[in-house]
Amino acid sequence: MRYVSTRGRAPTLSFEDVLIAGLARDGGLYVPAKWPRLAKPALRRLAGLPYAEAACLVMAPFVGQAFDRDQFADIVAKAYSGFAHAAVAPLSQIGPNLWLMELFHGPTLAFKDVALQLLGPLFDLVLAKKRKRVTIVGATSGDTGSAAIEAVRGSASCDIVMLHPKGRVSEVQRRQMTTVLAPNVFNVAIEGTFDDCQALVKAMFNDAPFRDAQRLAAVNSINWARVMAQTVYYATAAASLGAPERKIAFSVPTGNFGDVYAGYVAARMGVPIARLIVATNRNDILARFLETGSYRKGRVTPTISPSMDIQVASNFERLLFDLMGRDGAAVSGLMRELDARGEFTVPATRLREARRLFAGARADEAETRAEIARVHRRAAQLIDPHTAVGLVGAAKAGDPALPTVALATAHPAKFPEAVVKAAGRRPELPPRMADLLDRPERYVTLPNDLRAVEDHIAACARGRG
Repeated sequence: MRYVSTRGRAPTLSFEDVLIAGLARDGGLYVPAKWPRLAKPALRRLAGLPYAEAACLVMAPFVGQAFDRDQFADIVAKAYSGFAHAAVAPLSQIGPNLWLMELFHGPTLAFKDVALQLLGPLFDLVLAKKRKRVTIVGATSGDTGSAAIEAVRGSASCDIVMLHPKGRVSEVQRRQMTTVLAPNVFNVAIEGTFDDCQALVKAMFNDAPFRDAQRLAAVNSINWARVMAQTVYYATAAASLGAPERKIAFSVPTGNFGDVYAGYVAARMGVPIARLIVATNRNDILARFLETGSYRKGRVTPTISPSMDIQVASNFERLLFDLMGRDGAAVSGLMRELDARGEFTVPATRLREARRLFAGARADEAETRAEIARVHRRAAQLIDPHTAVGLVGAAKAGDPALPTVALATAHPAKFPEAVVKAAGRRPELPPRMADLLDRPERYVTLPNDLRAVEDHIAACARGRG
């Protein structure tokens, strides 16, 4: 398997090189040169397999010959052995033709664990083989940071520097990052939004001298391996509900488009996905695009679903690449237009193509709170605000005749204030995290300034020797 950049000017890479590179040298994102197919007999088999075995089957075409088969299987099995539920991503039915896929059973209680618990060991394996050490730099709107830190804390081959928007993540989310005091972990609160944090990370990767000097690597969803790992649970959920003979819909709360794009990858592989509902909060650039064909930046508005408070969805470029006929020059032109004018518009034919699979829906704050209360009242179950946005999306843009899976992306205890206000009941952290709010924190606050952040990262590296 070879990988190409969405902007068409970077060299094609192997899986190992894409894993370490993250962002392409031309500023684009890596995608497979060709989409592999998951045959119907293999898809049927997924329904009876343990999650780790299913994951190996789905991911094998993307990994190619990068790892020995048994070695890869062992890494995958260990990655999911620490999840609190044996199924890793279990389904629970909460209504007629409506299921929740619980993706919060990992060590940091969010869906990011499903990918990042695998990504950490893969990094260590590849870097040991290449005799290299890297500095992982990432931006988080709440959940990626803690999951990435958990995956590489104490690593002999990686330092990690995670940027988060100051005051715009929940206290639980922040503390899951800042209370990890391992010597290879560095947290930075940026005086700005998540979009600012994400822009800083992209700027650092596009600063070739700095990137090379610090040996930067990425674990954000710009890293293809993240998307690859998330593709698995779409395939296993569909198989559990009757695929390939039965078509399935998914409703995905999304801000950066990475999770729902993984569903698109599953569809390209042959998983019979009838619809992918892109569920957004008030920061609705993706829903607006699917309505109008215009991708236009807006002001980021803080909400009770902060992980989705994003106006520039970096993974959308991967879908755009396919919509534009895999024309890297065309994608580059649109991204330059976005940088210069804050928007671009795709031709009507491309929008119609996107709408064949994708539908957009938005939830405001009142609807999100009402959905948390409704699920608690009818199903005696607490859900977090992001999951609530996904359920609102399913109700607005779903087809009642289709089996629909809404992704439950985080444990409600990560957002206790929002949940207790909506449902009147406070969700409890698991026992292993019961003292989280009492643990000492370590982080620095920096302005939204590239030079200041780069200087800090360089100082961290020097301090590690």
